[in-house]
Amino acid sequence: MPWDFWLIFAFLAVVIPWRGLVRLKKLLEIPSVDTKEKLALYAATIAFQWLLCGVVAWRGLARGLTATDLGLASSHWVLLLVEGAAGAVLIGGLQWLNLRRIGRTEGAAPELMRKLAKHLLPINLLEFLPYSALAITAGACEEFIYRGFVLGVLVRLALPVWIAVVLSSILFGLAHAYQGRTGVISTGAFGVALAVGRLGLGSIVPVILWHAGLDLAAGVAGPRYLLGSESSAKLEEGR
Repeated sequence: MPWDFWLIFAFLAVVIPWRGLVRLKKLLEIPSVDTKEKLALYAATIAFQWLLCGVVAWRGLARGLTATDLGLASSHWVLLLVEGAAGAVLIGGLQWLNLRRIGRTEGAAPELMRKLAKHLLPINLLEFLPYSALAITAGACEEFIYRGFVLGVLVRLALPVWIAVVLSSILFGLAHAYQGRTGVISTGAFGVALAVGRLGLGSIVPVILWHAGLDLAAGVAGPRYLLGSESSAKLEEGR
């Protein structure tokens, strides 16, 4: 594997989790986050993800990765979009039900989810619109990086497919270390499903929509079930 690919993998395995934990620690030290601060956080995250995506694409293409390797080649775009939209609705619905369940649960993990929701999720229309841009960005950039580049590189190395799926999903889970151990495990498991979908459908397009659907559902259901009726009312009023 080329040296720059090793650097990218190391960055994803070490720097991304560390950066997320440090940023979250600083964020949770703030009693509350106002709209201006949330918008700044959304904008910074969007810019960082597109920058990282651009660097990964640059090095991948420079090293000879093809559109097929990256999950971007297909002659059935309409079918892929239909599969993506259907999956997004299903996954978004499951996310909605899961957040409703968490909202009724007590314990360390649900409490961390509530703190994250308080500091990160939108509670009015002004926050929800840029949050939606962030959700779409995360779907596009993270799927390109983890299910496009990482999975493509590992498969190209002739590793057994199941190892490629597991390794890419571990890196994806670590990227969400700020969500705690439960978040890493659940995100890693979701990564396995996304990787299987990408390989089975031959494209990252559907899984981009699945990922975005999950995050968009979190932006609507999270305030409703994790932050209580007051935050839900604010979001409804803003619309």
